[in-house]
Amino acid sequence: MREDLDWLGIHATRLNAHLLRTIFREAAYSRVIKNPNEKIKPRSSDRVVVAAGWKPGRSTDYIAVLLAKNLGARTVINITNTDFVYDKDPTKFSDARPLRQTSWKDFRRLIGVTKWSPGLNTPFDPVAAKVAEKMSLKVAVMGKDLGNLESFLNGRQFRGTVIS
Repeated sequence: MREDLDWLGIHATRLNAHLLRTIFREAAYSRVIKNPNEKIKPRSSDRVVVAAGWKPGRSTDYIAVLLAKNLGARTVINITNTDFVYDKDPTKFSDARPLRQTSWKDFRRLIGVTKWSPGLNTPFDPVAAKVAEKMSLKVAVMGKDLGNLESFLNGRQFRGTVIS
């Protein structure tokens, strides 16, 4: 049952990844990456690499961190269902405050879990967070507004949280 849930999630991420790669067709690597350990050689014009779920037991956050490591990338963009990481769950607490920036140490303390499981509701996978911290990787967490994503990609102010 747990593996079936993982596979459903993996296939959903693959569909979303194909849609996103199509939107960024001119700037994107020619295909969606499904295995973060695969050696790829993006062209210099490929400013965006889109990846999707890989295998059961691993989150897309973890895949993104592995892919960043393999490509030598210093930044991962995590598009999610909220615009920010908050100091507490905004669906439960009306006084939750958005964080524009936080450290990996503070982020990991904030989420309070160390293991990932399918359906876990955290802004970024705790296992991926630990690896990202070791790599000194920057992760930008933001909502689904493509104009906001464009602002981030162009180095302008954006609505979201930077974890570093």
